This record gives sequence, C-alpha cells and structure tokens, in this order.
Amino acid sequence: MADTKKTTKTTGKKAGKETISGKVLLKHLGLAIVCAFAALCIIMLLLKLITRHNRELEVPSFINMTMEEARKVAAANHMRIEITDSVYINRMEPGAIYRQNPKEGSMVKKNRRILLTINAKLAKTVQMPSLVGYSLRQAQSELTANQLRVGNLIYRQDLATNNVLEQHYNGSIIAPGKNIPVESQIDLVLGLNDQDTMTYIPQLRGTPYIRLKATLTENSLNLASALFDNTVQDYSDSLEAMVYRQIPEYSDSVKIKMGSAVTVYLTKDKSLLEIPEKSGKEL
Repeated sequence: MADTKKTTKTTGKKAGKETISGKVLLKHLGLAIVCAFAALCIIMLLLKLITRHNRELEVPSFINMTMEEARKVAAANHMRIEITDSVYINRMEPGAIYRQNPKEGSMVKKNRRILLTINAKLAKTVQMPSLVGYSLRQAQSELTANQLRVGNLIYRQDLATNNVLEQHYNGSIIAPGKNIPVESQIDLVLGLNDQDTMTYIPQLRGTPYIRLKATLTENSLNLASALFDNTVQDYSDSLEAMVYRQIPEYSDSVKIKMGSAVTVYLTKDKSLLEIPEKSGKEL
C-alpha cells in the first residue's frame, strides 16, 4: 500500500515537470517567433530606406533657362548644377543654358551634379581668314574651323566656277586678320563660268535645320527663308526641327541657276517627313 502511494507521488512529480517544461518550450518558441517577426520588420524597413536612398531621378531639361531658373528646378529635383563651359550663339539669349550633361530624361541618383554650357553674354572674337582663291568647299571648311558661317553666295562671271573672288562682312569687303564675332556670316563672291552655271535641286526633306545651310551651300544655293511650324517654339526646338517641304521642290532632272534661293518649311513632327504616295493614274 505504501509502495503504491510512493509510485503515484513520483508519477505526479514527473507529470508536473513535463508540464512546466512544455510551457517553457512554448514560451521560448513564442519568443523566438516574435523576435523573428521583429527582425523581419526591421530588415524590410532597412531595405525600404536603402531602396529609397538609391532611387533614381529623371533629369529635367535646363535648356534655354537662365541660371536662376535652373537653380530652382535643380533644387526641386534634388540635383546640383555647375557651369563648365560657354559658347556664343548670336541667335540665342545671352546667359541662357545651351547644353546639359546628362541630357534630359536620363536617370540619375539624388544630388547628381548636372554640367551646363551657357551662351556667353559677350561675343568671342576670331580673326577673319583669307579665303580669296579658295574653292567654295575649301572656304566653307575654313569658315567652319574658325567658328564662322557661310552667308550668301554671290556669283560673278569668271573663268573658274565656285572660286572665291571676294569675302564680305556686313555688306563690305573684309580683310584677313580683322577680329569679328564668332558665328558671324561671311558672304562669298564666287566665280561663274558661262559653261557651268546650273545645279540640281537637292532633296531637303528630313534635313535637320542645323545642317540646312551647309547642304544648300554644298549645292551652290542660297536660303531664301526658313519657316517653322507651331511645333518649334524656341531656339532649342529649332535644333531638332527638320525640313518637310521645300520650294522649289526636289528634282533629279531639272536644274536651276547657281546662287538661286530655296524656301524651306520645318517641323518637329516626324509624321510630316513621310513622302506622300502619288495617287491616281498617270496620263
């Protein structure tokens, strides 16, 4: 009888210990789950912060802005700006931003520095080169190398066609070595042989505005006028504009006299650059 009581008492103690051990285990397990969940939350929060910190921003356009305007836009977009160079474009507002790097639409990190080229307020000057005796092609290359532009082509009867006879600036002959502003237009008086007076009308459709004058010059033609549609609002837009119409029209068989002028119409709308298909039957 005593042995039975002793056994029952021992069994009760073991059961009590097992119950306590189970509760401790559950407590530790619950604590581990809570810790794991907390750690996961912390990791997710850190990842979110890191991702936000490294989030890329789209670069806005600073072209044609003043520096004051550009600083405000840069601050609003969490970027920095710095002037690294200047050019002189007489068709653009002095002090306006001419170029940027990275370009508009690029993706950059926060506080990225945007490098700017501005249009100088005072014109740089260069010495007028000597072009007399050069061919038109040579004169064009020489002017470009000296940051000058070909103006009007004026033809005069001579033995050699497209040989430079005189160089003019602002309506008067200009001597070599004289200082003039960069981007100045130099009119060229060229020879014209009676046996070689005609040139073909080039296809200008799709030609960028910035290449237009050079293309006409290469074909011994002048620019009468360049007319922009409403897609072109400023100088920056004009740099992206292309010819969609020309007068006289392109012809690979009809010639016009050298020195003739061509009128062009320009747009940024690429759908206008498509050559329309001819409809109807030819009679």
